[in-house]
Amino acid sequence: MALEKINMPQLGESVTEGTISSWLVSTGDKVNKYDPIAEVLTDKVNAEVPSSFTGVIKELVAQEGDTIAVGELMCYIDIEGDASESSSDKTSKEKSDIEKEKTPSEDQSMKKRYSPAVLRMAQENDINLGSINGTGCGGRITRKDIEKVIASGQSKESTTSESIQSERGTTSLAKDIPAYKYPPQADDIEIPVTGVRKVIAQNMARSAQEIPHGWMTVEADVTDLVNYRNQVKHEFKHKEGFGLTFFAFFVKAVAQALKEFPQLNSMWAEDKIIQRKDINLSIAVAKDQELFVPVIKHADEKSIKGIAKDINDLAMKARSNALTADDMQGGTFTVNNTGSFGSIHSMGIINHPQAAILQVESIVKRPVIINDMFAARDMVNLSLSLDHRILDGLVCGKFLARVKEILESTNKDTTNVY
Repeated sequence: MALEKINMPQLGESVTEGTISSWLVSTGDKVNKYDPIAEVLTDKVNAEVPSSFTGVIKELVAQEGDTIAVGELMCYIDIEGDASESSSDKTSKEKSDIEKEKTPSEDQSMKKRYSPAVLRMAQENDINLGSINGTGCGGRITRKDIEKVIASGQSKESTTSESIQSERGTTSLAKDIPAYKYPPQADDIEIPVTGVRKVIAQNMARSAQEIPHGWMTVEADVTDLVNYRNQVKHEFKHKEGFGLTFFAFFVKAVAQALKEFPQLNSMWAEDKIIQRKDINLSIAVAKDQELFVPVIKHADEKSIKGIAKDINDLAMKARSNALTADDMQGGTFTVNNTGSFGSIHSMGIINHPQAAILQVESIVKRPVIINDMFAARDMVNLSLSLDHRILDGLVCGKFLARVKEILESTNKDTTNVY
């Protein structure tokens, strides 16, 4: 028997850590290669981690609820026999060993990329992040690095939360203001922040801290679109077996406008802006208290029917816990259907590292002046949040105007859902 390590794998694009929501094995269990051993939550997906070997689980190093970086140890496994490693396994192990042998000074590309948890712990304990050599990927500082400093008793260094924030290019608004702690009352209910809610909290905090948000809103007259959809929805449902929602029309309009204004289909990459070729639209899908953001791939190449089918399929998979890592990866722009909750105006937080998010609000009948006369029209607000490092008001205004134009010209004579 040979003892091997199973480390946290890379579960998605730009994913740097994962939270173990549950172990699917126990110490002493026999597993085959590729058998699932744990469920892991990231800011992209809820996925199962497969075993890298066939053998017997020797020790579960990480505990349920622990957040560990990509490449960090999850558990030990005893390998049966002396089976030789495949060439790919050897290559992977050699690369891992090389990374471990690097000193922190050799790769510091992630040195100043702090997770919300690391930033919070540093602020609470007056730790100067610039003085710590991170052990994570690219020199990134992990929670374990912070915990080690705290345990050593060196946390009270000559630094303040202001200096921590200044390293990240921001100004602390909470300087010298103590955290307000309200003592719990007898009837209060404490709700642990775990699972998907914890991942959402971390991702939203990161977006709010790192991205300078700007906002724009336009309203569109979608009366003709509403009439057209209502005319064909029953026949469509009978023929296709799934519903034709208003949201499918909005997603199609956004995909079309992004082809004309690709600047919004971009991401920030520190010293450069990456403009994506593929138009992959992230959509928000809720399940109980959980929120998932699966992706409609190549939305610009699909008909309204194709987009409606993707929306239906992804929603069904989310509600049955069947979403895969591939379903969640590759999003380049987010369209959020806040109107399904009755919202008429909202300001979304951008889905990091994308450049923008569009909130499609509720369609509401309003009195509108047409040819100096009042008319009842179906109106909708389109609220755009933009990353001001990448975008400005000029291009975003043109983009919104184009989405509005497409939606307002959608009717039975101009549009075919197929």
